[in-house]
Amino acid sequence: MASFSGFIRKSPDERLAAFLKAFGVDAPDDFNWQGQGRGTALVNDIATLIADLPDLRQDKVKAELDHLASLATPQGMTAAEQICSAQRIDLEGLQGIQDVLLMLAIDHPKTLERVSVQASLMQRTGGKNWSAFQFDDDGKPWALGDEVARAGFVADAIAILDLPEHRKREADWYTSIRVHPITAEETEILQATIYVESNAESELTFGSSEGLERQVVQRVLEVGIACNAKERIVEICARGGKKIRDEYATSFSQHFAPQSAPPIETPRRDVLLGNIASNPSFPTEPADGVASVEVSSLEFYSTGGGFARFERRGDDETIYQFLERQFGERSPIHAAGWTIIGTTLRIALAPQVGKRAKTLTVTLRTPNTTTIPNKTEAERQFVINLLERWKLLAKRPERFDVIEAV
Repeated sequence: MASFSGFIRKSPDERLAAFLKAFGVDAPDDFNWQGQGRGTALVNDIATLIADLPDLRQDKVKAELDHLASLATPQGMTAAEQICSAQRIDLEGLQGIQDVLLMLAIDHPKTLERVSVQASLMQRTGGKNWSAFQFDDDGKPWALGDEVARAGFVADAIAILDLPEHRKREADWYTSIRVHPITAEETEILQATIYVESNAESELTFGSSEGLERQVVQRVLEVGIACNAKERIVEICARGGKKIRDEYATSFSQHFAPQSAPPIETPRRDVLLGNIASNPSFPTEPADGVASVEVSSLEFYSTGGGFARFERRGDDETIYQFLERQFGERSPIHAAGWTIIGTTLRIALAPQVGKRAKTLTVTLRTPNTTTIPNKTEAERQFVINLLERWKLLAKRPERFDVIEAV
């Protein structure tokens, strides 16, 4: 019981009682839901109620409580808010993550599964089985709602996974709402989880004879995608390495954005703009071949709800000098209530023999958007290394595996 005992103690009485009743656990009318201050006594009393169930039903209740306990984290709450907001499920007035998860388990089990997948995807963002792909902002629409395009993409997923055509598959398409941590701006994300019947595995289990038996288990593979049409970004979470995720991105481009140029892979890590306000230096090494680095634009957000963007290019003065000259102490760099949420850097490379000088442009926006379009793979990695050195990108996340197989 240790794995979900804390979850039980933190759960509201009425919701916990409703959950247990929905799963066939009957509590007497005089059951003490406080259990000596909602401590071990309450956990033990509920364990006794569960123990009265047939063995298989006991396992089901315990497994569900284990699952809910694993989601009872700040990240799980964020996932619930993103999914429930898009599904118009009101969480206002609920008493914390335990109350939310129990409510979903009782009234919206499908949504709970999506919350579970969303929390898993959030944990793996930036990991070894995750990639983000940036399309050019060409204004051409995506066919995200086209059923033919969706079916074609799912069929490609089967081919990419190199599984027989007869394998069962199911695609769950839904929306979530991401909220910008500074501006509170909401962005609708179309998401899909593709479930595919994988190769069968054989494992030992205790069968009806009470002895060990070998049982064939049909595993399920999952592929997750998240489509941000506003920022023209597609995130893909799938096993198989970079080459496989490139194939998914190519398929997405062909089916949903056939009029646009193929996307490029970009980092999706937290952007750190705390030092940009102070006209920072950008240390380079001779081997970098960098002639100069210029902050060519700054984007600000006001606590009053306003946005402002300033752009300045030229050798006569920097954007910081321009803002100082124009606004003095009223500049959003100095004035209270303004926060930098975006910047554009122009990295001028020193000319090489026989080649023209080149300038690499990158735009950074909080919380985690980094646009590095129309560059070679070598140039993109070069820019990423510079951003890491200048502490404009957060550290690489831990290497998590993809969504767990079911």
